[in-house]
Amino acid sequence: MNAPDKSGPGAAADDIAAYALDASRVRRSFDRAASTFDAAGVLHAEVRENLLARLDLTTLAPRVVMDAGAGTGHASRALKRRYPAALVIALDFSRRMLQAAGRRQSWLRRFARVQAAAERLPLADGSVDLILSNLMLQWCDPDSVFAEFRRVLAPSGLFCFSTFGPDTLRELRSAWSRVDSRTHVNQFIDMHDIGDGLVRAGFSSPVLDVERYTLTYLDVGRLAADLKHTGARNATAGRPRGLTGRRGFAELQAAYEVFRQEGRLPATYEVVFGHAWCPAGSARRGDTDPATVSLEEIKRQLQARRGR
Repeated sequence: MNAPDKSGPGAAADDIAAYALDASRVRRSFDRAASTFDAAGVLHAEVRENLLARLDLTTLAPRVVMDAGAGTGHASRALKRRYPAALVIALDFSRRMLQAAGRRQSWLRRFARVQAAAERLPLADGSVDLILSNLMLQWCDPDSVFAEFRRVLAPSGLFCFSTFGPDTLRELRSAWSRVDSRTHVNQFIDMHDIGDGLVRAGFSSPVLDVERYTLTYLDVGRLAADLKHTGARNATAGRPRGLTGRRGFAELQAAYEVFRQEGRLPATYEVVFGHAWCPAGSARRGDTDPATVSLEEIKRQLQARRGR
């Protein structure tokens, strides 16, 4: 069954409300996934390495670095290796994720751990030189996060991130639309809207691009397990309030079969990469304005590295 055709002045508002995220459910999902995240987070790891590689294209020498949405701390460890003299802060709203991060850090390269929501940072204005965020923004209110990141970034500070775009899990969304009219997959934000949000928050020189990744599965059950084990449970306000029954899951499986290729089911992820600078303003003594890097230069250098 396809989703019903809504019309009238309240339709758009109803649709937006249905996709609003339940923050407490999101937090519980990531708490539960702390012990399974690393094994299931293949995509997160690949995107993280791509994101970290982009830092090679800057000459930033940060004194304070924040890994926003740190999860089990892989990026925090990499940032501490890259910037050994810097204070690296692993920030996450999941206590259990931060506990896992603490167990995995090296005593030689320790980082701080802070439990907080990205929309309400317990950090002083202008106190951070670099913020890196891997696949976190889709779980937040971007405008609130951008405003907080802009507040805590020092003059000439850099915000470098990845997040999911609207084509993410398009096969799963399409299959569910043939089963019922509830929301089963998050609504992800378009790259251009993300860029507009950065500008509204006061960032300068935003550069964004998109890469697509495809994971493949033998069946829908294994895709659902991966999503659960990485904390990506359905947290939309319009989600079904009970467990999916056998009949509903069988209908989902049948609807997903139209996408099967070479014996496997694809799951598409549209990943938006971006970076933006905090305006130089009254730069601190000894600081210099960093040179901005164009999208064309990023693509050229990344392709050259992958071709080695």
